[in-house]
Amino acid sequence: MIVYQVLTRLWGKGRFSDWNVKEFNYLKKLGVTHIWFTGIPRHATGAPFVKGDPGSPYSICDWYDVNPYLADVPGNRMQEFRSLVDRVHSAGLKVITDYIPNHVSPDYKGNLPRYDWCDFDWTDTRKVNWSDPATLPQMIDILSFWLALGVDGFRCDMVELVHVEQLGRLISELRKIKKDAVFIGEAYDFANYRPYLDAGFDFLYDKSGEYDAVRSINGGAPVTLLTSNWQRLQDMQPRMLNFLENHDEERLPRPDFAALAAAAAFNNASYLMYFGEEIGESASDESNRRTSIFDQRQPESIRRLCSWIRCARGLEPGEKATLERYRNFMQMVAAIQGWKNYDLCWCNPCGLFTFLRYNGAECLLFACNFRDFAVDCEIFVPEDARRLSGTSDSSLPVSVQPHDCCVIHC
Repeated sequence: MIVYQVLTRLWGKGRFSDWNVKEFNYLKKLGVTHIWFTGIPRHATGAPFVKGDPGSPYSICDWYDVNPYLADVPGNRMQEFRSLVDRVHSAGLKVITDYIPNHVSPDYKGNLPRYDWCDFDWTDTRKVNWSDPATLPQMIDILSFWLALGVDGFRCDMVELVHVEQLGRLISELRKIKKDAVFIGEAYDFANYRPYLDAGFDFLYDKSGEYDAVRSINGGAPVTLLTSNWQRLQDMQPRMLNFLENHDEERLPRPDFAALAAAAAFNNASYLMYFGEEIGESASDESNRRTSIFDQRQPESIRRLCSWIRCARGLEPGEKATLERYRNFMQMVAAIQGWKNYDLCWCNPCGLFTFLRYNGAECLLFACNFRDFAVDCEIFVPEDARRLSGTSDSSLPVSVQPHDCCVIHC
């Protein structure tokens, strides 16, 4: 599974109608299987408590509606959303939308049980009361509504703030309606991974593992952090959703193919790509280096990307080059899903993150350089790795540029 997250109101003109064959073909060439349309359910706007303009997609005021500003004709917004879902499915892709179990907006339209307070500094929300027996049936009805619209699954926000047993019961009931509905949990504490997977989540963010390891390595930590995380995950590894960026995290300051290879190619975990990541959008004009979810300031690079997809013009040369590499790399990632991996870091103390991917007929060596300078060295392939992968090469020369990855057939 390769998920493409897009803040819907910042793509094109910010309308459902901006998504058509050209957009879908573009994503399919990136290996994308699921589109996570962030900011579809109707959220609070125009009230004193709202953050930004038009406000946060995570302050839901009506779970049975979509945002009018996403429609060409606001009065036909539900029909326009259904049409979008149909177009996505016709293209052979699937639709993911947000589900926020922990909170709603202060002016939520409905009788969903909630407290008169919020978690953290989320002052534009009120916490849902899951101890009230009326909450679970209402949540089942809400998600059933979205499944009936054709949605294929949900990215579930801050699941650790809701008791795992409650979410497990919710997922169990929804499986009776749509057996293959996808549930992606935003989890941060490794200690909670197993309980939430056992409760029925298909995938979990590997925030405290892969993401934190990559950021730490870019800050000078040893590359063996990635090995340690892989070892501790064990059988949970294929159910992780790895990522380098999303709407909560800082954009990378530069394209980083070392990080991409570690996140997307080291194992059979799924990958989340944040819109604009593939052309090097860095949010350099934002003080917190995040693409804002609170307003409608479309990054210039996203404007250029949308123009390039529609008209084959607009991207700068560096953006084109980054996109071409992303496309080639992600197509390779899709091709090697199911292949086995062999971590070579234990026998190569060269500072590179090195590993093999193999399937019995082919073998690829990945050498990832997280450093700020180029590295030239020999990568040793031990006898055990040669026997398992079928390669005869005991040593391979590599030359890797800063924050880059080289891939060698061996």
